[in-house]
Amino acid sequence: MPIFNQSIRRKIVGIALGLIVLMLVTSILSMVMSSQVGILLDELTNRYIPAYSHLARANIRSLERALALRQMVMTRMGSPSDEQAYAARLRDFEALDRKFEEEAEAARKLINAIIDDVRTYSDNAALARLDVRIESAVTELRRDLDEGNAKLLKQVEAKDMTAARDTLEHLDTLRDVFNRKVDTIRADMLTQVYFSTSQVISRQHQTIIVSGVVTLLAAIVGFAFALLVSSGITRPVRLLLAGARDVEAGRFDKPITVSTQDEIGELAAAFNRMIEQLRHNERIRETFGRYIDPKVVQGLIDRPEVAIDGERRMMTIMFCDMSGFTSMSEGMTPRGLVKVMNHYFTVMSAPIRNNRGIIDKYIGDAIMSYWGPPFIEEEEQGLLAGLAAVEMTDQVPALQKQLPDLLGIRAMPVPCDLRVGIATGEVLTGSIGSELMMSFTVMGDAVNLASRLEAVNKVYGTRILISQATADGIGSRLELREIDRLAVAGQSAPQAIFEVMARAGAFTEAQVTLRTHYADGLAAYRGRRFDEARAAFNAALEAVPGDGPSRTMLVRIAQFAANPPDPNWDGVWRLEQK
Repeated sequence: MPIFNQSIRRKIVGIALGLIVLMLVTSILSMVMSSQVGILLDELTNRYIPAYSHLARANIRSLERALALRQMVMTRMGSPSDEQAYAARLRDFEALDRKFEEEAEAARKLINAIIDDVRTYSDNAALARLDVRIESAVTELRRDLDEGNAKLLKQVEAKDMTAARDTLEHLDTLRDVFNRKVDTIRADMLTQVYFSTSQVISRQHQTIIVSGVVTLLAAIVGFAFALLVSSGITRPVRLLLAGARDVEAGRFDKPITVSTQDEIGELAAAFNRMIEQLRHNERIRETFGRYIDPKVVQGLIDRPEVAIDGERRMMTIMFCDMSGFTSMSEGMTPRGLVKVMNHYFTVMSAPIRNNRGIIDKYIGDAIMSYWGPPFIEEEEQGLLAGLAAVEMTDQVPALQKQLPDLLGIRAMPVPCDLRVGIATGEVLTGSIGSELMMSFTVMGDAVNLASRLEAVNKVYGTRILISQATADGIGSRLELREIDRLAVAGQSAPQAIFEVMARAGAFTEAQVTLRTHYADGLAAYRGRRFDEARAAFNAALEAVPGDGPSRTMLVRIAQFAANPPDPNWDGVWRLEQK
């Protein structure tokens, strides 16, 4: 329809103009009909009712005139005669006589005005008959009364009381006849008043009904017109809303139909172009999400200045490495090696992702990852890294069984295991590289320490070693034991290192005994009580045979027996001694 090809502004203005026209038509019709009712009411109140009132007052004036005549006669016949009082009564009589005629004449004028007014419907024939009857009754009464009054005045002057009484009775009879005529005229006039009143009421009802019907029709037509136009606006808007919800849900494969050529149609076309661009961007995001952690990508999109300027943050860094990888890879074909490494990285990356860690890079068979703001709260990072390390070590038995199947052999030539190093400290985050290629990564002493701790696992025969700061962040939420104090090249102060042994509350009795004896042995070792330390570490080995840290410390004590430590020895193992 052509109306749907108009702009939204024209549609809205068209609806408004249409409704205004309908309202104007309704208002004009109501005003015209109301004015007709007003004319009828005006005629009723200013002509019919006053005409009836004048007739009633004419009747009253005739009675007052007769009373004045009697008073005048009584004054004249008094003894002695009071001329002044008689003259006053005569003036009253004449005044009432004039008022009588004026009332009758006023009634006739109003009746003729009703007849002459072509704007209103009235029974003009009946009104004309009333006018004639009023004129005839007044003329006859005037003629008869003039004759009777003159006769009565002569009789009064002659003091002929008997004749005067007869004349008064005759005049009363004439007046009664006139009053009956006037009563009849008034009754007929009242009928006309009722007729006019019924016309007014009927016209009022008609006006109300017609106004209501016209208003209802205008409302229906206006609503239908508005519904027709608004549906052409809201339908594409609903399609846009549904499309926006699909985009919000991550579905970019549903373009919307462009059904109009107005601004909404243009918006729908732009929306489809946006969906296409988002679909393209999503493909890019999915592709690069395999090379860069999606959370890093999103962070760089939200805050690109971080990649440019860099930030210093407190983070927890993890290095994970597969032991025996070098020996194992020597006998593998390239395809088999890629297959094993992909499976290994898939298995070991899941716990990191599940615990909200960011995988920074894969280095050979090693995985570097980190935890910290803005991806997680600072106080959670140590615990999440520790939990990820525990879950990774839990996957080792299954991985050891899966690798031979992947390679199609019965058993691995070299058993594989896992080593994890975790450290917490202030690092620099930002994009590092050249103008040709950049990498968003972290740098700092904590990164170096985590890498060293991963390697130190080989010395102590452990799987998971963490720094002092990481252990402080974990607290009692994982089962830890202090292994040794370590001095790393490049760091001025030595620090304690800890082993993550198990989840909180998952300790066996043997592990509890092991940790207790090991702590006793470590305290004796640092106090240079080597015999006592040897006994404690041997007790730890009895609780858990093959415990790597206990065996390492026993070897070190044996070395001290052959070569006693320097008198200034502080119980710290320096990594450069490795």
